[in-house]
Amino acid sequence: MVLRLLLLLGGLLRATKPAPRCENGQDTLGQCQTVRKAKCVDIALSSCTDVTYTQMSYPNFLDQKSREVIEYSSEYILISVLQNLLQGECNPDLRLLGCSVLAPQCEKDKVIKPCRHVCEKLKKNCLHAFDAIDMAWPYFLDCDRFFAGEQEGCFDPLAKLRGEVVVEEDLPSDLPGTFIQFKHHSYSQMVSMLKKTASKCSHIATTYSIGRSFEGKDLFVIEFSTKPGHHELLKPEFKYVGNMHGNEVVGKELLIYLAQYLCSEYLLGNPRIQTLINSTRIHLLPSLNPDGYEMAAEEGAGYNGWVVGRQTAQNLDLNRNFPDLTSEAYRRAGIRGARLDHIPIPQSYWWGKVAPETKAVMKWLRSIPFVLSASLHGGELVVTYPYDYSRHPMEEKMFSPTPDEKTFKMLAKAYADAHPVISDRSELRCGGNFVKRGGIINGAEWYSFTGGMADFNYLHTNCFEVTVEVGCEKFPLEEELFTIWHENRDALLNYMEMVHRGIKGIVSDKFGNPIKNARISVRGIQHDVTTAADGDYWRLLPPGTYVISAQAPGYSRVMKRVTLPTKMKRAGRVDFVLRPIDTWPNKLLRRSMEDMYDPYDPLELYDPHAQHGQPEARGGSSPGREKPWWWSYFSSLDLHKPLWLLKQR
Repeated sequence: MVLRLLLLLGGLLRATKPAPRCENGQDTLGQCQTVRKAKCVDIALSSCTDVTYTQMSYPNFLDQKSREVIEYSSEYILISVLQNLLQGECNPDLRLLGCSVLAPQCEKDKVIKPCRHVCEKLKKNCLHAFDAIDMAWPYFLDCDRFFAGEQEGCFDPLAKLRGEVVVEEDLPSDLPGTFIQFKHHSYSQMVSMLKKTASKCSHIATTYSIGRSFEGKDLFVIEFSTKPGHHELLKPEFKYVGNMHGNEVVGKELLIYLAQYLCSEYLLGNPRIQTLINSTRIHLLPSLNPDGYEMAAEEGAGYNGWVVGRQTAQNLDLNRNFPDLTSEAYRRAGIRGARLDHIPIPQSYWWGKVAPETKAVMKWLRSIPFVLSASLHGGELVVTYPYDYSRHPMEEKMFSPTPDEKTFKMLAKAYADAHPVISDRSELRCGGNFVKRGGIINGAEWYSFTGGMADFNYLHTNCFEVTVEVGCEKFPLEEELFTIWHENRDALLNYMEMVHRGIKGIVSDKFGNPIKNARISVRGIQHDVTTAADGDYWRLLPPGTYVISAQAPGYSRVMKRVTLPTKMKRAGRVDFVLRPIDTWPNKLLRRSMEDMYDPYDPLELYDPHAQHGQPEARGGSSPGREKPWWWSYFSSLDLHKPLWLLKQR
C-alpha cells in the first residue's frame, strides 16, 4: 500500500514538472517545450497608443497572434469602453493595465511583464466600481497569472499617470537653493517638481491627491504646515487653485513657483515666510484641469486662444459645473430668519453631468475646514468676488453683493493693492477698465454666470473665495514668466496673510468638550460659519464693532461684543462656553447640526455609475433580466462573448 502511494506521488511530481527545453531536432509532442523568441513590432492598437513604450510582441499573453485578432476580441473591446462603463472612474489606469497584457512591452526581442503590485493595488481600489455595475473582475487582469514580481524584472504600466516618466533638463550642479526655473511645466514635470519640493522641505511639506481628472491624472496638491497632513487646533486652512480652465496656465505656473519659494525661503529663515507657514496650513493645487492643459499645450505658448483646452476632456467648463446655490440664496433672502450659508446641494444636480474634477473639489471642501481661498484665472487683470450670478437672471451685468460684501472687498483689495500693475492708475494697460474700481469688481457686475466655484465655496462651506484674473495673456511665452512671477509674488503672500483677519476661537461645553458644527453668527450679517471637528472656528471680518453669538442644538446661545481695531493684523481670540438646556422652545432646532448638509448626503452617496431616468435600478435583480445593461456593448461579437464578465449568481 505504501509502495503504491509512493509510486502515485512520483507520477504526480513528474506530471507537474515543467517539460524540458527541446534540443535541436527534438520535437516529440509533450516531451519538451520550445522556447519562443519574441519579435518586437510597433504598437498599432488605437486604444494602447499612449502607453509608455513603443513596441509589443505577438502573440500576447492571451495567445492572440495578430492585431486583427486582438481588436475583435472581447478583452480589447472591454478596455476600449471601460471609460464609459465606469464613468471615468479608475481610468485610464484600467485601460493601460489591460494594454500591458494585450500589447505586452517588448524590448530587444524580450517580453517584459507588468508588475504584480501595480495590478493588486488597482484591483483593491477599483473592484467596487465593477461591483457597482454588476460586472466581474476581468480574468485577463488576474494579478497572479499575467503579472510578475519586481524581483523578476517587471515594469509599471501606470508610471506615466504619476508623473514618473519625466525627461529632466540638465541643470548646473552649483545652482543656489533658491533657484526657480521660470518655464512651462508639463503634467509630469509639475508632479516631479512638487514632489521634489516636498522632499526638500519634508518637515513642513507633503503632497497628496484630491482625486483624478477624467483622463485619470492625479489632481496633486502640495501642502505647507508645521504638521503636514493634519489639521491643527486654531490654525486656519488656506488654499489656492490654479488652471481651472486648461488654457489659462499662468495660475498653474505661479503656484509651482510659489511652492518652491515657500520651501527655500523657510529654510533660509525668511521671517515672513516662517511666520506664515508656522501659523497657517497652506494647500496649493496648481492644476485642476490637467487634461485641458494638455490640449492647450499642443497649441504652444504665445497662443492667446479662448477655446482650445479651456474645458475638460468631457467638454465641461469646470467653473460652470458646480451646483447653483446662488439662486436658492436669492430665494431665501426674503424669508425672515433664513440663513444664506451651508445650503445643501439639490438632489436634481446629480442628474446632470458632474465632472470628476468638480466632485473631487467638493469632497476636498468637505474634508478640510477651509477659511480662505482664491482661484487663479487668466484673460484679464482684475480681482472679482461673489456673487458671480446676478440677482436677476436676465441681467448680465448687475451688482449682486453677498451679506459679506465688506469682507469680500477687503479680501479682493488685499491682492489688488499688493500687485504693482493692478494698483497702477494707468488705464492704457491690461486691466485698465477696472482702474476706477481699484482693480476689483463684483463678479456678477462684470458678467453673470451660474455654477461657479467661488459662489459654491461661500454658500456651501465656511470658505470665502475670490477669483484672480492674473493677466491678459492666457498662455504667455516663457520669457514673460519671470516678470509675471515678480508682479504676483507679494500679492500671493499678502492675500494668504488675510486668513488671519477677523476672529477665531473654540466653542466648548462647560466641561471643556469641543462642540462640532456650532453656529457662529454676526448680528447684521445673514451668513454664519460653523465650528470644525475640534470645536475651533474662524470668522473673517473687516475692522469694526460686532455682536457675535454662538449656538448649537441643546445649548443656550451666548453673545459677546467684539471690537476689531483698524491696525489689527491678527485674528482676535473669542471663545464660547455653551451651557445645556433641558427643553428646546422650537422643535425645528431639534435637527442636529450633523444633518446640516441633508440626512441624505448626495455628495457622499452619489453613484457615478447610475443611469438616470431608467425605470429600474441597474444593480437590481429584477425578474426576467438575463443580462446586465452593459452587455449590449458586446453585441457585435457573434462568438466569444465575455461570459467571464457575468457574476456568478
